[in-house]
This record gives sequence, C-alpha cells and structure tokens, in this order.
Amino acid sequence: MGYQEYGIPESLVERVKKKLQNDVYLERVKKALDGVAKKDLQSRTKVKSLLQKVSRILGIKVDTATSNKIINFVIDQKIDPNNTFHMIKLWGMFR
Repeated sequence: MGYQEYGIPESLVERVKKKLQNDVYLERVKKALDGVAKKDLQSRTKVKSLLQKVSRILGIKVDTATSNKIINFVIDQKIDPNNTFHMIKLWGMFR
C-alpha cells in the first residue's frame, strides 16, 4: 500500500525528495534517524517526534492532518530499519 492511499500529498513527498538530494540535509536527517529501531517506528509518540525533527531539519511545515496521515502510514508499514528487504520496499515506494 503506497503513501498516496493514505492521503499524503505527492507534492510533499517530491519536496522532501528534492531537499534530500542536498547532502547537507541528507546527513542531518540520517543523524536524526540514527539508532531508530522497529519498536520506535511502532510508537505514535516516537514517530510524531521523529517527523517533527525531520520536518524542522528540512524546513518543511507539515499540518496536523498530514502529520497524522504520515504517522499512520509509518506505523502501518511495520518498518524494521535493520531489515534490508524493508528498506528496499520503502525505496521502491518513493523512487
């Protein structure tokens, strides 16, 4: 199930992808997400905190409704950052 089905605007995803092409932003985001575990990505509170941190780094404002959609998407994906298959699956969604 792709992010579009959660109502996450494609324009937002494109803005994030464009920002992450800049190595400075990419490294800051990687640092912010370093050490995140599967259990963190199953916690609404932790995902919300990570989303706020990343949006601040990228300078992209995310309204409450969109934030909730993103949080639901992340939790529903049951992402394990240590599982290569999960990372490949996510990469494919956002290419």
